[in-house]
Amino acid sequence: MNTLYHYPLSPFSRKVRLCLAEKKIEVGLVEERYWEQGADFLRRNPAGKVPVLRMGGRLMSESMAICEYLDEVHPTPPLFPRDPEGRYEARRLVGWFDDKFYHEVTSKLIGERVYRKVMGTGYPDSANVKAGAKAIKYHLDYMAYLLDQRRWLAGNDMTMADFAAAAHLSCLDYTSDVDWHRHEVVKDWYAKIKSRPAFRSVLADEVPGFQPAAHYADLDF
Repeated sequence: MNTLYHYPLSPFSRKVRLCLAEKKIEVGLVEERYWEQGADFLRRNPAGKVPVLRMGGRLMSESMAICEYLDEVHPTPPLFPRDPEGRYEARRLVGWFDDKFYHEVTSKLIGERVYRKVMGTGYPDSANVKAGAKAIKYHLDYMAYLLDQRRWLAGNDMTMADFAAAAHLSCLDYTSDVDWHRHEVVKDWYAKIKSRPAFRSVLADEVPGFQPAAHYADLDF
């Protein structure tokens, strides 16, 4: 049995879960309080991060490396374009969301609103929350710019770029931190991707002490 060690509101975990589900690879989920840095978890990944995938007798870490491995070993359906230009653009955008978006938005909103409480590290820093709420507007504008020219973020086919973006936005949507009225094209894109069967387990997530937004699991929000 394949096993994914994850945390429900980790966008990096969600990205791998979406990839696995899209490729119809069955996996058992084990919730990991990775910040506690338990000995068993550190043996699985000395970097102390989620996700970690156990598959075929081996342990794999780093979400992008896992997703590229899965796409090579299970090429149907493809989640990276086959042409070099398309692969570059998909990888560029995965990097955008996992680096820039994460540090400017996800870490400041989910990090302050949720992780501080579950980790027991104090109250939210209002300056970080305000900075995240401001930064997400810029990122939604950038997504709208891309989607005005393309069917999906990286081109005319869905790629890992869409799953990376949706992984972050779904975490933020759990706490109602996304203004879906800002750009109709972004809302339509998210409605389209969250309606995929791969999204079902993500939309079923619940974190004790935090109720998801009323529209969180609504496919026609």
